[in-house]
Amino acid sequence: MTDQAVDTESTEVSGTEQPPAVDDIPTARQFLGRERELKELRADIESAGLETLSGRKAPRARVLLIAGRPGYGRTALAEELARQVAESYPDGVLRVRLTEPDGTRVPIERAARELLSALDLPTPPGADEDDLSAALRDALADRRALLLLDDAADAEQVDALLPDNPECLVVAVSGGPLTGISDVRPCTLGGLDTKSAVELLSRFTGSVRVTVDPRAAEELVLECTGQPAALMLAGGWLAARPKAAVADLARHLNAADDEGPPLARVFRLAYGSLLSPAARILRLLSLAPAGLVDPHTASALAGCSVGAARTTLDDFVALGFLHAVDSPLPQYEVPACLQPMLRTLAEKQDRPAELQLARARMLERTLRLLQSCRTITETDSAQARDKLQEMPRALRFPTPRAAEDWLRIRRPALLAAARLAVADGELDTLARRLMSQLVRTMVAHFGTQAAAPELYGIHRLVLDVAERRKLPREKAAALLNLADLDARTGRTNEALARYRAALDAAREANDPYATGRAMESVGGAHQELGDYERAADWYGRALAQRLARDERADAARLYGRIAGTHTCVGRYGEALRNWSSALTGYRRLGDVGGQARALSEMGRVQEYAGRYEESLAICQEALQWARRAEDTRLQAALHVRLADTLDRLGDPAAARLHRGAAERMLGDELDRLDELHARHAIHEGDACAADETETEHRANTCEIRSGSAGT
Repeated sequence: MTDQAVDTESTEVSGTEQPPAVDDIPTARQFLGRERELKELRADIESAGLETLSGRKAPRARVLLIAGRPGYGRTALAEELARQVAESYPDGVLRVRLTEPDGTRVPIERAARELLSALDLPTPPGADEDDLSAALRDALADRRALLLLDDAADAEQVDALLPDNPECLVVAVSGGPLTGISDVRPCTLGGLDTKSAVELLSRFTGSVRVTVDPRAAEELVLECTGQPAALMLAGGWLAARPKAAVADLARHLNAADDEGPPLARVFRLAYGSLLSPAARILRLLSLAPAGLVDPHTASALAGCSVGAARTTLDDFVALGFLHAVDSPLPQYEVPACLQPMLRTLAEKQDRPAELQLARARMLERTLRLLQSCRTITETDSAQARDKLQEMPRALRFPTPRAAEDWLRIRRPALLAAARLAVADGELDTLARRLMSQLVRTMVAHFGTQAAAPELYGIHRLVLDVAERRKLPREKAAALLNLADLDARTGRTNEALARYRAALDAAREANDPYATGRAMESVGGAHQELGDYERAADWYGRALAQRLARDERADAARLYGRIAGTHTCVGRYGEALRNWSSALTGYRRLGDVGGQARALSEMGRVQEYAGRYEESLAICQEALQWARRAEDTRLQAALHVRLADTLDRLGDPAAARLHRGAAERMLGDELDRLDELHARHAIHEGDACAADETETEHRANTCEIRSGSAGT
């Protein structure tokens, strides 16, 4: 298994002349024909629906169905219709594919999430399909958008994504009817008309061979039943043989005496003309995640150089086997209609061990690219720079921006690679490494919050592998990460259940770090739910473990969390004792910032208790430590608190001085700080409801609740 190139020469594709360069057939995928279908579809958009005819307002978006078998240009027709009517939908054209290349049905949850992301709307990690579908309908309620739902598996998928807004339009592509959705306008697709089919053929062959024998061209179109995918393969076969006549191809097809659909017959002829190395590469492309291939993927699958892979992929485009994707990076798509045939060939002609080795090479290459993509962001680390220089040149990115662009463009394929690796079940070690690197790379480039929806899915995959392989340490880590994301999105009960399960797994693994983290997180979930007694109890258990292991920084932080729960229920004496213990811990550690925060909270507790003189003295000491820690925000907060306390003590002049100091530090942010402080000052009877202590404490300890315990 290697990232390096095995060969340095281009792979020959055919035993005859080389196919034309991709640039020589720039219009091969340009839309052709279908004037009648387009006219009918556009008329259906404008025509009155059944509800309108009955005097009722249409409750939902109009659904146009383009039905037909793969390879007949269903998606191309849908895209052309969208292009023609796009101006009528100012909120854009939203696209999503509802079936994987291997025929697997895409979950509604994932499809809704992709559509919401296309609208630049947040998608809470872990939200179920009902919540996401509802969010999508809400988002489209006041928009005029066109949804292109490609390769829908059934009516349920379409119905779940259907906007409750007649101003929107849904164009669904499917192999059959969408029974159950009212007022669907179907357009059943057959072959191209003869004129358009011949023109498509001539784009590969050139016009001369078609002009000198138009009858043979028409017969070939009939032989292919006007199916665009079959015609493109036929055109590619002829393009690779400039001396062959169109009639020669028709004779070859008839002489083969094959049975089956035209596409299968033309594919077998075109595939049979490939040299063995190229045929092997083409078969292995059926393993590409999401049907998306780039030169690195093809290189790893075949064990050849990246340059040779790029040349071969371009040749396959010219031969009609692949589609070039419109992308800033070289990227190709395996047509869905060819996927089943390629998989069958791979299973028949390649040994299972060879296919598994190809998958392993692909995952290893993806892992190395992700490592390079992450490492280039660590520009301040000499070790990271050295590691980057040790990588092969083909795996290095020139700039962090180039790495981020690659990650953004390849993200669907990368996530699909993780799902396929876990589903495979035989490459779990590689799958675990891949998912760990994928998490770290996405966080490095996009940040935890922006990447949270994808991270949630990856952590669920990690959990699947950990449970299957009986790995309690990794199970605990995955459960903790999932629970953290649940907690951040307000699903506290779900988070609590996962934290408890993580605690059980951590104890089984005898992992003290994960055990302590789980206990503290259980306490945090109880505190979020308002159960302060249980929160204090769990914080106490976590504290005992930290003290036993002499983990002083964690112990000081936990003293503060316990103090926060006591503050919430008005036990100010207990709160002060725990903050005093936290302060002692920070002093022993030499943590200046920790001392400033602990003193600040002690001053707040004294304020809540009505002891304003004591609060004033402690806050003044805290301000000195905050200055030493160079914590500007804490200094400003303390100035505001001192101002409020001085107002209560009848010294408005001194209060104005402190408020002016805070204003100079924070400027426009001061109003927000004043609002927070005023709200938290109203503590009688409901101190915890507006307690800033826990808010600040959560910010100070976010690395505990969001940090990975080791994916």
